[in-house]
Amino acid sequence: MGRKRRTARDRESGFTLLEMMVALAVFSLAALALVRLQSVTLHTAADLDSKAMAQIVARNLMVEVQTDPAPPSVGMEEGDVDNGGRRWHWARTVKATDDKRLLQVDLTVDGQGGASPVVLSFVRVVG
Repeated sequence: MGRKRRTARDRESGFTLLEMMVALAVFSLAALALVRLQSVTLHTAADLDSKAMAQIVARNLMVEVQTDPAPPSVGMEEGDVDNGGRRWHWARTVKATDDKRLLQVDLTVDGQGGASPVVLSFVRVVG
């Protein structure tokens, strides 16, 4: 009679090693998914910041073209500009339109590698 009998409740009072390993595997998959989501979110936010700044640079360049008393010459021109603590490469293509009083200007601003460039098209009065 020295042996104590195990009841059904005693046998079900804890998790088995297999159950713990499965629970840890599920938790680690969820944690990895959250870390990946955070990485994607940070990358997207950085891309949006770069895109917004490139749009500001493109608009600034457009204002310079629009307010310059002399119209830009027809053809392609490119250069670099510093804005927002970054260096931006721009390319401008000026074309004549059917209306001789107007020029079409296509402006492309490219900042960081890997991001798509910002394209801005507008019309400039010749005289």
